[in-house]
Amino acid sequence: MENGFNIDFVTTHELVIDEKFARMFPVLDERTSVGLEESILQFGCVIPLIVWEGVLLDGHNRYKILKKHGLPFNTINLEFASRDLVEIWIIENQIERRNLTPIQLSFYRGLHYHAEKRVVGNMSGRNQHNVELVQNEPIAKIQSTADKLAMKYEVSRSTIKRDAQVADALNAIGDVSPDIKMDILTGKTRISKVQLKELAAGSEEDVSAVISQIEEGTHKSRRTGAGNTDGEGAVSDVGDYFADMQPWEVQFAKMTDEFRQVMRSHAKTEDTVAVRASLRQYIDMLEELYRGI
Repeated sequence: MENGFNIDFVTTHELVIDEKFARMFPVLDERTSVGLEESILQFGCVIPLIVWEGVLLDGHNRYKILKKHGLPFNTINLEFASRDLVEIWIIENQIERRNLTPIQLSFYRGLHYHAEKRVVGNMSGRNQHNVELVQNEPIAKIQSTADKLAMKYEVSRSTIKRDAQVADALNAIGDVSPDIKMDILTGKTRISKVQLKELAAGSEEDVSAVISQIEEGTHKSRRTGAGNTDGEGAVSDVGDYFADMQPWEVQFAKMTDEFRQVMRSHAKTEDTVAVRASLRQYIDMLEELYRGI
């Protein structure tokens, strides 16, 4: 089936809320939610809701407000051949439209990787009786899912692989506590990608333990850098963490960590001259990195 769409005008029919799709969207803070409600009450819902086979794909916050006040709305009905293609559309739509934080971007890229793998797997299953088509394909045209997404998002192949682990860990956390997962994605709760990578390979008990620590306020986000430990006093292997990164990724990560530490030292002072000097130094380093890529 080819992807397509049609538009329905002025409707009030019930839309289906798919919980898996709904959990892929960030929750609006109270101020933004109130502002959206005031705008809809004043001007109506000017942007159509996106629907697939009666399932709401985009516009969950608007739909909630519209139902609350019994207001009509327009829908655009998209056509997809599978749920995985729907999920990929949602992911790409979120990445294109929103100013995402690094953890949110990593999460969406990881979801995209898993959905793309399922699509490729299903296609391979349908073509299992035509193996010669794959065998006769030039090697240069055979591209892994990680390579394909690395090119799309302009990151390294290893970054996409790590993103998949981040998505796995956040989904495991969300299965136990959707609120904690959302707090991590919105930045309210800090947890390093290193810890998320470890959780992706851990047990349900490991996930529950981290959630309990976060709820109790005893969790500490472990940052990558010299002197970090594995929680039992042993120094972590920082070199192994950086080994699969592009050189510019390593340089950027290190200079950004150093810059944060410098700015923290100025946070409680009124020495604006020192702050400006630190900012200028950081900008100069970024420009040098930019010229070297």
